[in-house]
Amino acid sequence: MTIFTKIVTGDIPCYKIAEDDRFFAFLDINPLSKGHTLVIPKVEEDYIFNLDDSTLADLMIFAKKIAKAIETSIPCKRIGIAVIGLEVPHAHIHLIPISKESDMNFRNQKLQLSSEEMNKIAYNIISKLVSPQ
Repeated sequence: MTIFTKIVTGDIPCYKIAEDDRFFAFLDINPLSKGHTLVIPKVEEDYIFNLDDSTLADLMIFAKKIAKAIETSIPCKRIGIAVIGLEVPHAHIHLIPISKESDMNFRNQKLQLSSEEMNKIAYNIISKLVSPQ
């Protein structure tokens, strides 16, 4: 069982943004920028391109809703998207508020945010979801 599955099942706490029966979104606890969110399928699959076509397409549509909410709640020029897939053996998409390309550099120092600030960020993003999950 991956750490992400443990988050979905509630065994590990998280700053949840949204979920439905197939997907889950939560704030990255080691963010590159405020609002950095992870979007995952609930099914455990190590490699995103091993997901069946329907799941992959629906994951992207779910991520789009989350990205739009982040974009309206966090000052940025765009929401960058990254799929690396080496850190946790569970397919996931990084949605990262950016103002320049270098904001997407995973070698950048991660932000250290308090639990209070993470909760505030999560609340602000959730409040902007067009159709809350």
